[in-house]
Amino acid sequence: MPQIPEPRTLRELRASGHIHRTVKAEIRENLLTRLRAGEPRFPGIVGFDDTVLPYLERALLAGHDLVLLGERGQGKTRLIRTVTGLLDEWTPVVEGCEINDHPYEPSCVRCRRLADEAGEELPISWKHRDERYGEKLATPDTSVGDLIGDIDPIKIAEGRTLGDPETVHYGLVPRSNRGVFSVNELPDLAERIQVSLLNVLEERDIQVRGYNLRLPLDILLIASANPEDYTNRGRIITPLKDRFGAEIRTHYPLSIETELVLIRQEAALGEVGADLPDHLIEVIARFTRLVRESTAVDARSGVSARFSIAAAETAAASAVRRAALTGEDHAVARVADLPGIVHTLRGKVEFEVSEEGRETEVLSHLLRRAVAETFRGTLGGADLNPLLEKFSEGVQVESGVAVPAAELLRRVGPVPGLARIMSQLGIGDESPGHAAAALEFAMEGLYLLRRLSKDEVDGTTVYRT
Repeated sequence: MPQIPEPRTLRELRASGHIHRTVKAEIRENLLTRLRAGEPRFPGIVGFDDTVLPYLERALLAGHDLVLLGERGQGKTRLIRTVTGLLDEWTPVVEGCEINDHPYEPSCVRCRRLADEAGEELPISWKHRDERYGEKLATPDTSVGDLIGDIDPIKIAEGRTLGDPETVHYGLVPRSNRGVFSVNELPDLAERIQVSLLNVLEERDIQVRGYNLRLPLDILLIASANPEDYTNRGRIITPLKDRFGAEIRTHYPLSIETELVLIRQEAALGEVGADLPDHLIEVIARFTRLVRESTAVDARSGVSARFSIAAAETAAASAVRRAALTGEDHAVARVADLPGIVHTLRGKVEFEVSEEGRETEVLSHLLRRAVAETFRGTLGGADLNPLLEKFSEGVQVESGVAVPAAELLRRVGPVPGLARIMSQLGIGDESPGHAAAALEFAMEGLYLLRRLSKDEVDGTTVYRT
């Protein structure tokens, strides 16, 4: 973490020339600075550059609290968390303050008393912008005390009276004062609890039980919601919706290229320990899009981006498992590793009621379509006759999830033009694992184009004429 600024008292802070800005002013000015410099504003966010981010930037420049509206797995929470990157790197707070009061304008009873006693020697500490983010997943059992605050019985037991404002235990919202607070899946919050946020959004203060307590909060409130939630599980009450300055719609990746970038960025392939060739990543990206577009899938539920990420990691894990079982030095995923993702990820997809019992059949069919589309786009114009000639005399090639790369290459034998096939697939590594991945993909593509036949029994695949 970068070095903490030096001022440790209010006097030193004033002498340093520090200027107090509100959270929304910080974000506005830092966002404008990055816009003028052409720097990234929301690192790690993929596919929203021309659609979602311009609206988000306008909302932040306007100083609006906002709602991100979109189906599951569209990166809403990830996007919200990147907003903290627009805060100042460090900000001063009154030392020990539960609600991060600024030394120039302390608002809680404890800090005002401390400021009167210490004067210019008021002790301060510094908070990094990563510490200025609060988040709550809205659940039906969330209480007003969780969000806003309640009486602390321990402080009462210590001898303080009920009328003492310092007996209040602050909730998540005031503890995120002078930062960004996110309520995920806001419609899941009970309507009577949503009411507690009205003052936060409009009057910018909180009320705790019957206390004469007014804490002017300096906070940016961002909520996320699923469109389905407005009519099914719950809704955002009208007065609360009215107090948000902007409602921004998110979406799934609009192109294969964006889906590919997302998978490469998010899938933990390095941790899994296997290579996933580009053509297989493209198969997974196309598969995900086909599932989203399928009439057999409940479109209201959506197909999360986590579906494609988990699919990539599962295929890589299958290759690692094969390498461990067969003693391969290097794990490289092949087409044989793809069918396993159907069974693993079936639970991530909500199907229409009419498709009950056909879930595996539907996903398997869409996976074959994805392989065929990828084959046409990569090897559709390649000369695969040398490979076909291998099968011209009744030769059969047995492959499968348990067949190591070296054994598959031995069974196929030398194939003239294999280097060109690998090149067209974007494979630069000439290891046996990558060569086997290219050959198996070519054979599967020829089968899907009905130029080869294939028999499958218990994870074993036999290609023949």
